[in-house]
Amino acid sequence: MPTQLETIEQRLKAHAAELGFAACAIAPADAAPEAATRLRQWLDAGHQGDMLWMEERATERGSPKGLWPDVRSVVMLGMSYAPGRDPLALADAPDRARISVYAQGKDYHDVVKKGLKALARWLIDQQPGALKVFVDTAPVMEKPLAAAAGLGWQGKHSNLVSRAHGSWLFLGAIYTEIALTPDTPEADHCGSCTACQTACPTDAFPAPYRVDARRCISYLTIEHKGPIPEEFRAAIGNRVYGCDDCLAVCPWNKFAHLGAANRAFIGRAELAAPEIGDLLALDDAGFREIFSGSPIKRIGRNRMVRNAAIAAGNSGNPRLLSQLRQLTADPDPVVAEAATWAIGRLSA
Repeated sequence: MPTQLETIEQRLKAHAAELGFAACAIAPADAAPEAATRLRQWLDAGHQGDMLWMEERATERGSPKGLWPDVRSVVMLGMSYAPGRDPLALADAPDRARISVYAQGKDYHDVVKKGLKALARWLIDQQPGALKVFVDTAPVMEKPLAAAAGLGWQGKHSNLVSRAHGSWLFLGAIYTEIALTPDTPEADHCGSCTACQTACPTDAFPAPYRVDARRCISYLTIEHKGPIPEEFRAAIGNRVYGCDDCLAVCPWNKFAHLGAANRAFIGRAELAAPEIGDLLALDDAGFREIFSGSPIKRIGRNRMVRNAAIAAGNSGNPRLLSQLRQLTADPDPVVAEAATWAIGRLSA
């Protein structure tokens, strides 16, 4: 039973931990007022690429009250997915495909949202009031709000960095009408470090704390639907879904507690180092079977095979040529073009 000395905020954080969240902190609804201006500057520079939804709902995204005028407090939560192995281990294995560590386990949208809903039900039982839960699918500025709540700070790679969990937190938010006592924002501890900036294979950082999505391998292999610009193809190497380089080199990761990682995000063995040839052979049914329950499923078979074709072209492995030749007749012209490029690269 809670003692009289325990506040609702303390009980909230304790229950969040019981539900699998590694971090929980509170921000006022007017936190991170500079976020809207920075978002506008980013959009005006065209750094969003073809993520048109960023522009379409920019006003709602700019502040919590822009999305929901009645919100008074924002509860920011983080689930750890700290990897148990080196995310860069496959850099020198060109015949194997690299999949970002966050996507090797269960789909974080499902896992985090389940926890958020359970915590929201608990909060309503404690103190009735309207609330809304969000995990990456609504116009919410999770990273600035998490920094304002004190979960960490936005590093020079633009992602959240935690002193306790490094760069490995999935973020979720609860907007509520309940007035909760906010926590203290976290200071920026990047200092003079530029490890994430120099690690980027495609030079996607025009300045510290700002990323140009059009040059980012995660964007190019996940969000971008058309042909990947040729200037980036060699640098993509064997990455077929996302890129961990800027996150993995962050020195703060040495403090990340692997035991805090949610077991749902432990990577599946078959996604740790798949053979590029196996990915080239995927049809729609095979894609759905392999990536069921994974966030990878949302990109569909065609984008995955496009990415695998580029990885094949970078592999130096002529044994993949027969599969690539078959793909030049693929019904998807983007896949066919990537296969043709890969053949040219392997045959040079």
